[in-house]
Amino acid sequence: MNSSNSPQQRKLFGRLSIVAGNTLQIAGIVAACIALAVAKSANSKPAAIIAMIAAWVLLYFFCHGIAHWAFGRLLGIRFAFYTVGGTGNPEGYPTGMRWVFEHLPFFGVQTDKASMQKASPMAKAIMWSAGVTSSAVVPTLGVVCAWSASVPGSKLFLIFAVFWAIGTLASNWRSRTGDYSKARRALDHP
Repeated sequence: MNSSNSPQQRKLFGRLSIVAGNTLQIAGIVAACIALAVAKSANSKPAAIIAMIAAWVLLYFFCHGIAHWAFGRLLGIRFAFYTVGGTGNPEGYPTGMRWVFEHLPFFGVQTDKASMQKASPMAKAIMWSAGVTSSAVVPTLGVVCAWSASVPGSKLFLIFAVFWAIGTLASNWRSRTGDYSKARRALDHP
């Protein structure tokens, strides 16, 4: 998400209409589901593992922005456009990883200013929280599906995915630029 009161601006690579952004993100999520199906039915162990990891990566990159949009729309918040750029929460990553995450193509979604002014504090908080929560939960659930289907390597990868999800939530919770901070501010300053 982009916010005009962010202390540091995201490195932006591009901008997409809401329709184009939603289409691309839905396509990414569908591709992740296909990769999971391939992982479940693959005849070779390496192919199954690669497909499972690809599904996790696709879910990680394509569920965040659309979760903000979907929950926001359900709660009456409108959006102007999507952005594609580095993380909006660079301080949430250790120094070595910070540069990498500032240059990965994450989806953000720009809220409509008038719509945000009319939204209740709870609606804003839910919308802000939806993105990072989905970034932690959705990819992990993908690996749970792989594990329940006995995809080779899924048990070990599930342990990694759970720790990654915990790290995602914790780093965002601590950060002053993260979505959870924005949610807390929305509740603290109606």
